[in-house]
Amino acid sequence: MANGLDDVVAAETVLSDVDGAGGHLTIRGHSLTELAGHWRYGQVVRLLFDGFFDELPGDGELEKAIGSARVEVFERLQPMLAELPALEIYSGMRAGIALLPDGDSLADSLRLIVAPAVLTPALLRLGRGEKPVPPDARADHANDMLRMLSGTASPALAKALDTYLVTVCDHGLNASTFATRVVASTQAGLTSAILAGLGALKGPLHGGAPGPVIEMLDAIEASGDAAAWLRNEIARGERIMGFGHRIYRVRDPRADVLKAVVRRLGTRYKTGSRLAYAETVEQAALEVLKVAKPQRSIETNVEFYTALLLEAAGFPKEAFSNVFAAGRVAGWIAHAREQQATGRLIRPQSRYVGPVPDLVA
Repeated sequence: MANGLDDVVAAETVLSDVDGAGGHLTIRGHSLTELAGHWRYGQVVRLLFDGFFDELPGDGELEKAIGSARVEVFERLQPMLAELPALEIYSGMRAGIALLPDGDSLADSLRLIVAPAVLTPALLRLGRGEKPVPPDARADHANDMLRMLSGTASPALAKALDTYLVTVCDHGLNASTFATRVVASTQAGLTSAILAGLGALKGPLHGGAPGPVIEMLDAIEASGDAAAWLRNEIARGERIMGFGHRIYRVRDPRADVLKAVVRRLGTRYKTGSRLAYAETVEQAALEVLKVAKPQRSIETNVEFYTALLLEAAGFPKEAFSNVFAAGRVAGWIAHAREQQATGRLIRPQSRYVGPVPDLVA
């Protein structure tokens, strides 16, 4: 039996391939480096959706439809927004998404695509006692997300966020994508399937990990000795956030993409001054982990530089998973549609290892 379903093939997909040994990520026939920083998020949404919806419009028309969907979702959910900040930010976003129609159309999909991008800035502003900023249907998706957060969006930060959304749009059969496909296989609507993905993404071993990277960097800086702090955490059995991956046995290719994005932001933003220190911590962590766990190959993963990028963009660490969801939702929807097309209910077997009752003849 495969513990945790390791090496079990649960689906055939055209959407993405994770090469853990080589450190490569392929998305719909394109390498990550070909897409990230070169394709807009709306273009990648179309790439993922191609073949799963009838009469899918071209890039420009689809991006216009995404802009219109942002306005529609904001107007649809605005009457309920004031109630959602009572929840923590991720749960508030999830509750808002649960209010959307549970259909399977392209319009349903676009509402789900934009919902995290609309809800997260609105809830953050309401939590600060500020009014939400309505979407601008004409703006680029990442630009509008930042504008709804702070009222303005610099081109550099908008480009950085757009690259991030593309980088995390899909990544094989990870926990949240598998959860999405399981629910989609029951022929439930897309909202139900996406809510399953959101539930899985919340866990600290999946999308909930970037926030603790900031906490780790702050704690190490306060301690004054990165190597000693890291060795102590490992001795206590704690996980070093931002390092190690279930599939990659070499460096996560997404880490290099996002590190380059953070470097291009320069010193103008908060993370610019943090980057040099983060690189020092990264090197110390790799050296400490190599000594502490010589039998394992533990390298930097996507979460380490995700934390720096999203901090620079102005998102508080408690909202990092929300922004992860804003990118990954495109992949979830594409996987849900792919699973629905097979018409096969996902129903694995289990092996009972509990006590056996006495059977009376």
